[in-house]
Amino acid sequence: MRIRAFAAVLATTAALPCAAFAADLEVTHWWTSGGEAAAVKELAKAFDATGNKWVDGAIAGSGSTARPIMISRITGGDPMGATQFNHGRQAEELVEAGLMRDLNDVAEKGNWKNVIKPASLLDSCTYEGKIYCAPVNIHSWQWLWLSNAAFEKAGVPVPKDWNEFVAAGPALKKAGIQPLALGGQPWQANGLFDTLVLAIGGTDLYNKVYKDKDEDAAAGPDMAKIFAAADTARQLAQGSNVQDWNQATNLVLTGKAGGQVMGDWAQGEFQIANKVAGKDYSCLPGLGLNQVLATGGDAIYFPLLKDEAKSKAQEVLAETIVAPKTQVAFNLKKGSVPIRGDIDLAAANDCMKKGIEIISKGGVATSTDQLVSADTQKQKEDLMAEFFANTSMTPEAAQKRFADIIGSAD
Repeated sequence: MRIRAFAAVLATTAALPCAAFAADLEVTHWWTSGGEAAAVKELAKAFDATGNKWVDGAIAGSGSTARPIMISRITGGDPMGATQFNHGRQAEELVEAGLMRDLNDVAEKGNWKNVIKPASLLDSCTYEGKIYCAPVNIHSWQWLWLSNAAFEKAGVPVPKDWNEFVAAGPALKKAGIQPLALGGQPWQANGLFDTLVLAIGGTDLYNKVYKDKDEDAAAGPDMAKIFAAADTARQLAQGSNVQDWNQATNLVLTGKAGGQVMGDWAQGEFQIANKVAGKDYSCLPGLGLNQVLATGGDAIYFPLLKDEAKSKAQEVLAETIVAPKTQVAFNLKKGSVPIRGDIDLAAANDCMKKGIEIISKGGVATSTDQLVSADTQKQKEDLMAEFFANTSMTPEAAQKRFADIIGSAD
């Protein structure tokens, strides 16, 4: 990652564009937890400074709750000014239907192809040579968040990897501590499973299954090891009794749970609770086993509008999102990594620095959101939700269904 001093970023960043036609722009998103809301305020503040106005359209719940609402509005003729989706194929059908505007002029003006790193972020915004979204951040799923206080209470050292965490499970239970916190939403179980694939199975297995859609690999012995690990994880997660991801994170930051497998957005919750990385909590990228992070994240898409002032405001918002100063402010609050390769987060905490270092050294994999369709992802989520909730489903039975999904994946 090309580095420039943090202070220099703030001092030398050119002023953000002033809107020729000021407009109110509704932006829909699902950033509603404490840390996420703090990050959104940074985007809104930067956009409002251009003379336009950010009209917040937060939708409570996860992306799986919000996306159908967003899509329904766009296809139903009531588009918002801008909307969040994850990097990948979630907006593909909207783009194909001609309902989203391209940002080629904005991207060319901002030299996006040279400053946005890795290139896969912009590739996932591109359809038939045109760029349809502005990447906001780099998020990776592959993190194990640990409560230092929980392990101290249990009388065992803070684990250095997933294997040590599993071994500490009985001691945590004996101390009355929930070993693994896991919310009840399907996407959480699915994300945990995919993290196990990359951390334990390695990049080759991950790519064979999700990139190549190799059904034999999905049904093979290496993947059987992943399902055995998932079986262990669901045993450790029994008793979580929470639904939302940030509720599970709260169990960790209050010392009621030993750990949580969750994306780096969880870090925003620790920050807003004034917890200190390395002191109050610990983080293990790649579960401490494999220094590779999948570079997914969030992007803002722009529905095609007839209103000229709002269309101009869309361009300003896209420029504002990618601007270095906005990237620094937003990602420090969000717990994610900037999408630009020419800035340095000197104020980043220990966990953020670990993520930046791994990505800068090329330890990256493509996120499953970018590799498989939304339909395939939904099938995986349904399977993992059932597997983690229903302990009578054997790992062998779950693997067979998983292989069938991969065999027909698009």
